[in-house]
Amino acid sequence: MAELEFVAKVAARADVPAETARSLTEATLRTLAERISGGEAADLADHVAHELRPLLARARPEEPEAFGYDEFLRRVADRAGTAPDVAERGARAVLQTLHRVVGHAEFEQALAQLPREIGALAQPLPRTP
Repeated sequence: MAELEFVAKVAARADVPAETARSLTEATLRTLAERISGGEAADLADHVAHELRPLLARARPEEPEAFGYDEFLRRVADRAGTAPDVAERGARAVLQTLHRVVGHAEFEQALAQLPREIGALAQPLPRTP
């Protein structure tokens, strides 16, 4: 999936303008790369558009940082320059879009390294009747 198509899907899922979706995509992928192993981040990077790959690259192959849901969203909000609720919607949209691009098995391997609350962002919200 091309970068523009990825960002467009994030914008639609998060109900934000394209420029905000781009910021949220960059912030979420960078934060995800900090939270999972370098090898897992590299595996995910192999599936995304060329322009998005550097966002998943780890500068050093050390162990991932250990932080939870609140810190994950704080980092996304700070990097994207958005309010916490927008960061949460955006992170959810980015992870759901990434899931579609990467495929279930590969994505589940990455999710296994995350706390349950962060992984839950990748799950669709139930629709209300």
